Amino acid sequence: MISTLAPVALLWWSVPQVLAGPLAQRLLLLPILVLLVLFSSRSFSLMHDCGHRSLFASRWLNQVFGFVFGVVNGIPEHPWSKGHAFHHKHNGNWDRYRGPSALLSLEQYRGLSPLNQRLYGLSRHPLMLLPGGFFYLVIKPRISLILALVDLIAIRLKGPAAAPPKRYQPTRAELADLVANNVLVLTSWWAMGQWLGLGLFWSCYATVMTFSAAIFICFFFVQHNYQGSYASGNEGWSYLEGALAGSSNLELPWILNWFSADIAFHSVHHLCERIPNYRLRQCHERNAHLLMDAKRLKLADIPGCFRYILWDSTELRLISLTEAAK
Repeated sequence: MISTLAPVALLWWSVPQVLAGPLAQRLLLLPILVLLVLFSSRSFSLMHDCGHRSLFASRWLNQVFGFVFGVVNGIPEHPWSKGHAFHHKHNGNWDRYRGPSALLSLEQYRGLSPLNQRLYGLSRHPLMLLPGGFFYLVIKPRISLILALVDLIAIRLKGPAAAPPKRYQPTRAELADLVANNVLVLTSWWAMGQWLGLGLFWSCYATVMTFSAAIFICFFFVQHNYQGSYASGNEGWSYLEGALAGSSNLELPWILNWFSADIAFHSVHHLCERIPNYRLRQCHERNAHLLMDAKRLKLADIPGCFRYILWDSTELRLISLTEAAK
């Protein structure tokens, strides 16, 4: 906790300090922002571990620090972890879970107009990770709070039938986490704006949130969307196959493994989500002989993974838009 949260606080404290000096000193703002992006990504990975109740042996400590990391990242941990648990429960079953990009099946894609097909491809281009990342951490949690409160008020006034039937309804615990997270996040935005000035704070904060979210959304995407990834439907789906054949393992420099809390060892993580990040590498290496067929990706392979944005429900595989056009 100290090695992650203390640097975040220290780096934010240093922002006005470096800007108060001469030009050469002000140039230090760029590496500070890079480090904040990396530490924000690490904070999200540790929040992810807390959601799996794996970072600590104590359930209470996982809840406390999961909430803390949720505030640091601007996203409520409890509702997020519940959605992420659904992904783990159904990984590789593309009838049930289509990933963070909400991929279409080949049949659905071919039913779109030519314009909507182009928009679909554009919306899943790697460059969309940047606006998508900003939306994911800065905007979406606030929209979720507004929608939840609107639904709650409607239910209180008109009864349960007033709630939109297709909208997810949070439990009391999730709603409490959603409200508490937003109160603290919005308060911190106001306080940081008063301290740094709104222009400086938002230019730095938006940059950090955008790029850190882009990094972990990218990692999540390529760890399940790649050529040959397990792509079953409901019938015949296997949890074990989803973990081993539906999760890639990234070959990263040691420094990126530290900042991403070893989430690159993803097959083992999906086999047993209760393994804490600081044991994933050891478990992976101890069982390397059983993971020979698990997909391994290098950093250079990441751009190619973004081609696989359609699910062929007939051939049970992920395909590219080029293949869909044939």
